[in-house]
Amino acid sequence: MKTIILLALALQLSPVALAQTVLTSASSAAPQIADVRSGELHLKGYFWKPAGSGPFPAILFHHGSGADNPQRTAGRTMAEAASDLAPVFLKHGYAFLYLCRRGQGLSADQGPFTQDLLKQAEAKSSDARKQLHYQLITGSQLDDALAGLTFLKAAPEIDPKRIAIVGHSFGGMLTLLSGDHDNTIRAEVAFAAGANFWHASQELRDRTFAAVGKTTAPIMLLYAANDFDTTPGK
Repeated sequence: MKTIILLALALQLSPVALAQTVLTSASSAAPQIADVRSGELHLKGYFWKPAGSGPFPAILFHHGSGADNPQRTAGRTMAEAASDLAPVFLKHGYAFLYLCRRGQGLSADQGPFTQDLLKQAEAKSSDARKQLHYQLITGSQLDDALAGLTFLKAAPEIDPKRIAIVGHSFGGMLTLLSGDHDNTIRAEVAFAAGANFWHASQELRDRTFAAVGKTTAPIMLLYAANDFDTTPGK
């Protein structure tokens, strides 16, 4: 699966430039802690650059909504997830930013945790939760996602014309929604985007289809056969 994803990205992020960087050894240094401005907030993220001289193509990664713990995602801590993912891209010459959105991971002090907000809304009604979910994923959470893109475009040694976005679950939806805000994105890869809430909101489905329709970058959708719902990928 990793090979398939990297091949798809390589086809979009300039094969010549990648060939120049793929032979360099990936940096084994600890990540930099990036300071990403999102409005008045100072988000943080784990940021790696490959060994060698740039400009490098880059990956912006969007995590999920965190289930019940703002420090965990997909069964592990965010630090562990970032450290597991980064080498996959570094060894192929990509810089890698694992952005922690407001209320989660390194940015836990920059706003309330999304799942806490959704639980509070759920206590009122299921409709209240659905509406808040839509507001978050198309509002403040999308703002954070786009702030990560802005950061990478301005980062030294990063080629602003060769940036791809990868995300899973909630982050997969943010990946798809980002496309109609920036036509310089070179590729989008979304894992299980909307798998556990796709049928809950017609409004979100319409917004997603509209965003995908405006996106100029190629999109890869990946779903496990036993995921909550594979409909979004069909």
